[in-house]
Order: sequence, then C-alpha cells, then structure tokens
Amino acid sequence: MSSTLLDQIRCNHEEIERLERLVVQDLQTHPSSSKDRLVQGHRIRNTIHSIMRAIEKLVETYEDKDGARDDEIAALGGHTATGVNVYSAFYDRLKEIREYHRKYPSGPLADATADYEALLQVKPVISFSGEEGVGRYLDLHDMYNQYINSKFGDRVEYSAYLDVFSHPEKIPCKLKLSRQYMKYMEALLEYLVNFFQRTEPLQDLDKMLSKVETDFEEQFADGKVIGWESHGQESKLVPSEHTVIDFGYYTTVDELIGVGPEKLKEALGALGLKVGGTLQQRAERLFLIKNTPLEKLDKKHFAKPALKGNQNGDAKAMQGADSSAKQIALTEAKVKKLCNLLDETIERTKQNVVKKQAMTYEEMEEEHKGEEERAEIESDDEEEEGGFYNPLNLPMGVDGKPIPYWLYKLHGLGQKFKCEICRNKIYKGRRAFERHFKESQHQDGMRCLGIPNTKNFNEITSIEEAKELWKRIQERQGVNKWRPEVEEEYEDGDGNVYNKKTYSDLKRQGLI
Repeated sequence: MSSTLLDQIRCNHEEIERLERLVVQDLQTHPSSSKDRLVQGHRIRNTIHSIMRAIEKLVETYEDKDGARDDEIAALGGHTATGVNVYSAFYDRLKEIREYHRKYPSGPLADATADYEALLQVKPVISFSGEEGVGRYLDLHDMYNQYINSKFGDRVEYSAYLDVFSHPEKIPCKLKLSRQYMKYMEALLEYLVNFFQRTEPLQDLDKMLSKVETDFEEQFADGKVIGWESHGQESKLVPSEHTVIDFGYYTTVDELIGVGPEKLKEALGALGLKVGGTLQQRAERLFLIKNTPLEKLDKKHFAKPALKGNQNGDAKAMQGADSSAKQIALTEAKVKKLCNLLDETIERTKQNVVKKQAMTYEEMEEEHKGEEERAEIESDDEEEEGGFYNPLNLPMGVDGKPIPYWLYKLHGLGQKFKCEICRNKIYKGRRAFERHFKESQHQDGMRCLGIPNTKNFNEITSIEEAKELWKRIQERQGVNKWRPEVEEEYEDGDGNVYNKKTYSDLKRQGLI
C-alpha cells in the first residue's frame, strides 16, 4: 500500500520544518576555522536545496492537475462516485492500514535529536586543486596559457597576468571579435563562477549576474559600455569592414582560404560583392578589401542588384556581428563583476605567487607540509562556544590561547613523564620534567619518604628506586651517615649558626 497524497503532504511539511530547524541550529554554531566555515556553508546550501525540492513537490500536489487530491478528500467524507457512505470508507481504509502493517512491521522510532547531531556532522566533499589552497588562491594557469598563446594577449609572466586578466577593456576592440577570444572569456567566466560557488556557497550568484545583465542591456543600448562604445547605437547605423572578418590577421590569400567557404560567402554578401566562384576566387575577391577601399573597387566585383540586394545582406551581417560583439561584451561584464567579488582572493593570489618566486623548491615543499600540519592541528584562533578549538589539547600560552604547533614540537611537549613521588603527576616536555625536581611538590614527596632531596636523586621518579638508592648510599657512607640532628644547620636572627639539636633546645628555652 502506497502512502496517500494527504500523508505525503504532511510528510513534506514536516520535512521542511525539520530542515529549517536544522539550518537555524547549524547557523548558531560559529565555525572555528575557515575550512569549517566553508564546510558549514556547503552543508547549509545542500539543506536549502532539499527544502526547495520538498516545496516543489508540495506545489505540484496542491495544483492537483489530475484531481487525485480532491478525490481523496472526498473519499474521506464518504462522498465518492460509487456512493459509499462514511462508515464503509472508514472500515475499508482501516482494513488497508492493518493489512499494510501486517506485511511491513513498524521499525524503531527515529530519534530527531540524533538525526540533528548526525546531519550537523556531515562534511560535504569540496574539491580544490593544489594551487587553490582550499579556496585561498585562484588557479588561472589554464587561462594564462590561452592568453599568452593568443593574438590578443601578450607574453607576460603569470604574476603580471594576474594584474591584467580582470581588465579586458584594455585589449583593443578589433582583437576581441574572434572565436579564440570568445572561448577564452567563456572559459574564464566558467572558472570564476565555479570558484565563487565553491568558496561562497551561501551567496546568490544567479541574482547578482541577472542584475549585471539588466544593467548591461541599458548601457550597451546607449553605447556606454567601456571598450564597446562603437557597437552600441552607432554600430546599428554605420557598417564596419571588420564586423565579419578582421583582415589584420591575414597577410596572404591562402591564409584567408582557411576561413572556410561559408564564412567567405557571408563576408562577401555583407559587403555587396559577388559570392560565386571557387574558394580561391572568393578569397581573392575578398582580399582586395584589405588594401583597397570598397568604393574604389571595380564594379565587376559587385553583385548585380548592387543597392537593394546589398542592403539586405549588409543588414543581416551587421546584425549577426553586433549580436556576437554584444555577447562578448556581456561576458566581460560578468567577469569584471566576479573579479570585484573576488578582489581579496586575487590580491592574496598575487602575494602568494610573488612569494613563491623567491623560494626554492625545497622551501616550497617544506611550507606545503607545514600548511598541511597546521590545517590538521591548529585552528585559526577563533573562539567558539566552550573555548578554543584545541583537538590535540595543546598547552595554553600567556595570551590564554593554545600555543602554536611548531612551539609545541620545539619544546618536545609531546613527551610525557610520570613521577610516582609527586603522586603520579604527569609532566609534559623534558624541560618541565627536569625543573620539577626542585619544586615543592617533589621535595614534599621526598621528605615524606625520609630521603634528602639531593642531586643523587635527580631523574629518580619511582618510590622503590628512590628507597633502594638511599639504602645503598647509607651502606656506602657507613659512619659518615647523614645525621640531621647534628649536621643539619639552622641560623637565628642574629646570624648565629647552630645544629638542629642545639637550635631546638635554645628555642624551647626562649633564648632565641
């Protein structure tokens, strides 16, 4: 028996409320590091997507295009097409429910609290390349290779490319009207969108880019887009010989043949020239435009309907070229918007590249290992409820925060020493262990054992070992055995020195 529509509606509403409470509870937890913040953002975004899917199911059910929901509501009241009364409908439904539970016994009840804890511990998989450093830096090496190997780019260093890629308006407009530049800008936009979605999962990027498109339409129509002013209103009135093919890229007729017959035919028709002939003849005819103005060409090169036919072809070519230019300009506008949103990340990337240029390979490897250790052990020194994130229980420094991991390793605080004489107290690090032999707690322990705390007992932490050593010392000393009542010295207020027995007698008599 499948669940009824009303049960499905109730389950969807409960699921939405449960997920909303989960989002609220997750947002109340302040992440202790940038990596935890990133994981939390993706977890919340996935939860929001689940809410949206449940809402879509509810909307589809409430629209009730097939009328199934109305039929079920009517059946609950006994008003069906077969005329079954209320009691018959009730007992039929009861029978179905009993039969269903007989076949599928109910399992244990789910604990909502446990579900919350489990869902809050989910860590979505977020992929970053090694160069991206868990979202701290950009990895634009693919786009950089396209840029330096293109006709519109310059052969510059990667660090210099990071300064120019966000300013496409500096590239001359005539170099942008090519398929190569369009592919480059689309690849750059795709990467920036993907990177922004991975590092800022809770930002509504679609809404931002929609606003960019709206503003762009107005500016482009008025010819106010920087670098594309000639392709706004003016471009609709004045045709350009470079709108279809840029002759600056071609030095011979053979190179122009590589454009293809369809492209050559389109270009010839846009200029009002004859479009017939072989591929070689078309290329030669079009190549004349490179060095000769259109109005000075011989009339034999023009098509017979010189004016009327040319107007239609010219208008179509101009419209197609203007559409291509507009698409490129829109892509540039979106790239610049994303560069503004990622301004801090771009600046960090520049600094990281400059720093790496001054480092050797061994230094870069060492730094990479250090970053991995810090990512696993150290936090970003950000507070959370209940104190600081301290997974390895690092000692606290003078500032009340866990000490850095490198200092922890330097002082050997990972080593632990247990002293039985100090009531099984554990000392972390060699330095603290050596210092404790002169501290009051160890001295009290030795005094309770009746053993003098001399240098002979340094490094001795076991009670049995201390007693055994003290016994051997006494046997070796013989008559020179330590006698505290005679050999232990005391000093009065006037600077006079007495042994312990004499000092005790004089003090009882009130003479000192």
